Amino acid sequence: MGFSQALSGVNAASKQLDVVGNNIANSQTVGFKSSSVQFSDVFAAQAGLGTRVVGELQDFSTGALEATGRNLDLAIAGDGFLRFSQNGEVGFSRNGQLTMTAEGDLVNAQGAKLMGYNVANFNDPVLEATVPTGGLPEVINIPAEAMVARATSQASAGYDLDATAENMAVADFDAGDPSTYNYSTSMSVYDSQGNGYNLQQYFIKTGANNWTVETRADLGSNNVFPKTVGSAATNYPAGIDPENNGNGTWPSSDGRYIAIVSGASDDGAGNFSGGSVSYKAVLETSNLTFDSNGKLNAVSYTGVGAAAPAVKPVGIGENEVLFSFDGSNGAAPLQFSFDYSGTTQTAQDYAINDPRQDGYESGKLVGITFTSDGLVQGNYSNEQSVGLGRVVLSNFRNPEGLKPMGDNMWAETNASGAEVVGTAGTGQLGSIESGTLEASNVDLTSELVDLIIAQRNYQANTNSIRTQSEVMDAIAQLR
Repeated sequence: MGFSQALSGVNAASKQLDVVGNNIANSQTVGFKSSSVQFSDVFAAQAGLGTRVVGELQDFSTGALEATGRNLDLAIAGDGFLRFSQNGEVGFSRNGQLTMTAEGDLVNAQGAKLMGYNVANFNDPVLEATVPTGGLPEVINIPAEAMVARATSQASAGYDLDATAENMAVADFDAGDPSTYNYSTSMSVYDSQGNGYNLQQYFIKTGANNWTVETRADLGSNNVFPKTVGSAATNYPAGIDPENNGNGTWPSSDGRYIAIVSGASDDGAGNFSGGSVSYKAVLETSNLTFDSNGKLNAVSYTGVGAAAPAVKPVGIGENEVLFSFDGSNGAAPLQFSFDYSGTTQTAQDYAINDPRQDGYESGKLVGITFTSDGLVQGNYSNEQSVGLGRVVLSNFRNPEGLKPMGDNMWAETNASGAEVVGTAGTGQLGSIESGTLEASNVDLTSELVDLIIAQRNYQANTNSIRTQSEVMDAIAQLR
């Protein structure tokens, strides 16, 4: 009689207790996957020799997804693993508790760096910033530099104009007198240095189905022109002479600027000083024509001042005009198209619909968010957002063949099959859930039951050893 059968049972039960204990210990570990022990019998020469542990099976079922409200917490809703790089080696994890380093890397608690794709053409003055959806994954790095300003190149708005509005004369138009136009509206546009301008449009009904739109840009305080009458600077726009003309609204001789003078004092000899001077640029005049149903039929525009009627350049659509002006502040002159598509004229109240423009001032990074397809979106202080990277997911034909490396990380093996890299939400890969973490998939109740079973199994095998020892003692006493 041997002890090997019972001893093998003790060893197997001990291994089961180790695995169950490890599961219980990690019941609160984010992204942890539970394991179970597989046994087989040992048989030779028609005799049972006990049992042995043949493997430890990992359970890769998804744990519960729990909201955290923290943008840098990521979970995978479905199949796949986050890809990390650490010390030159690649690992895979379901734990998405991330932080951003001072260098812009997204790392887990052990310092492993999240991998994916990085933005191309960020802050390029010509090309749009883009994030690849394929290729060789690399460590994701968030750019530290601020987003540079972008000049407005396109603007648009649709207007609801009242067909019953009163007819007015364009010759009587005065931006400072609301009785000389029917409606007005404004929106912001930006130059190459991010200087903002208040673009003001004034709608004048000139006859049945015909409207004229006068457009001005408020230059604000950032320009080279004098802000006070009689100051040392005298570089007023051509033809403007507040020191002799005093208070009022004065156009430049080329028609491109208007100076508004107020509060200047007369010394009694016709010389003015003090007060304040503000400036507006005069933009091209738009002419809108509607058909009998109130649908926009034609859009044309005329040049500024003495310029000949404008001819639409190539690329300017039938419902568009081309605006241009110089802010006189060192930035490049601003030129952009304005699209009136969607403008109608019926018996209705005036309204502006969906005003848009594509320029913005410079901005600093204030945070990042993740979309369901893994796009890392940078949010900037200028209220702009741009893709700065993309998180990739990896999957395997046999995830149970992955090798546990500790720290919630697994490594690829021959048993797992080759890594398949893709974008979240494509193929069999799950989606990225930001502000969420995947809890451990350990079923604590089940593990406690398995613990009791393993304990009884261990005790039963030790009793078997004790019984065999007593039998051996009894045999030894037969003399």
